[in-house]
Amino acid sequence: MNLPPLPDLHRHLDGSLRPSTLAELAAERGRSVPRTLPFRAGMGLDQALKKFAFILQFLQAPAQVRRVAAELCEDAAGEGVTTLEVRFAPQLHRGAPVEAIVDAALEGLAGRAGLILCGLYGEPPAVLDELVEVARTRPGVVGIDLAGGPDADHRWILESYAPAFRRAAELGLGRTVHASEGRPPYEIRLAIEVLGAQRLGHATTLLDEDEDDPRPVVDLVLERGVVIEACPTSNVHTGAVERLEAHPLARWLERGVRVCVNTDNTLLSETTAPREHAQALKVRGMTPALLDLAIRTGHEAAFRRS
Repeated sequence: MNLPPLPDLHRHLDGSLRPSTLAELAAERGRSVPRTLPFRAGMGLDQALKKFAFILQFLQAPAQVRRVAAELCEDAAGEGVTTLEVRFAPQLHRGAPVEAIVDAALEGLAGRAGLILCGLYGEPPAVLDELVEVARTRPGVVGIDLAGGPDADHRWILESYAPAFRRAAELGLGRTVHASEGRPPYEIRLAIEVLGAQRLGHATTLLDEDEDDPRPVVDLVLERGVVIEACPTSNVHTGAVERLEAHPLARWLERGVRVCVNTDNTLLSETTAPREHAQALKVRGMTPALLDLAIRTGHEAAFRRS
């Protein structure tokens, strides 16, 4: 299929290496990449998140981060992506101070993509506070994110990160949150009302009813113009959606929800932006017109520092 220039607003740096680069970095440490590294359908979010640990051990130094960021931009351009945002959690790359890791990523991106810094569910709020402060003096950082997923054992919950998100808003940073990735829709309401999220990653249960809240959360999303960062292949891999055809993408668009289509992790999900957009057309109810709408939304929804 012929596609126009594409957006990709949800692509994780540490999940989107070139296979050859990962193999090379691993070989330098006397390791090989397991054939079981890529995601598989229905594996669950917890198992998916554990896959990143293998990759991260080879992405600790600024030079490695810089290289991967540069290659990611080259690959995205080769896919026809003209609006790109890359996200990562620099605090997980411990070969240098957070500031140096962020600077390395920005050097690799070289203005070809916006950078989003991710705090992680369960981390002390001070971590996200630091990321916002790092972003303050770096215009190439366009937003912050709360990534991963909540766990019953976490000391800190979604609401704990509200001060950092408020500070980000004051600085003109974009705010996105991984919310309701197969989990109840109340996370969506909290992300919007408490954290001030402008975009939501995944949000697969957006149209589900919440027995504890009779107000449809989709109404809040429509009212605020919040954009959903849909990642169809990834959602099937994590089990947030049982199968591609049943993804709620088309139903969202029919309801007037602002949605864009994204890769999430090109390496781990073995995908590209053109493939994700082609996959979107396999969703029940999707049409070329709805896909065009999602593409336009992706270009329009990119974070821009105010």
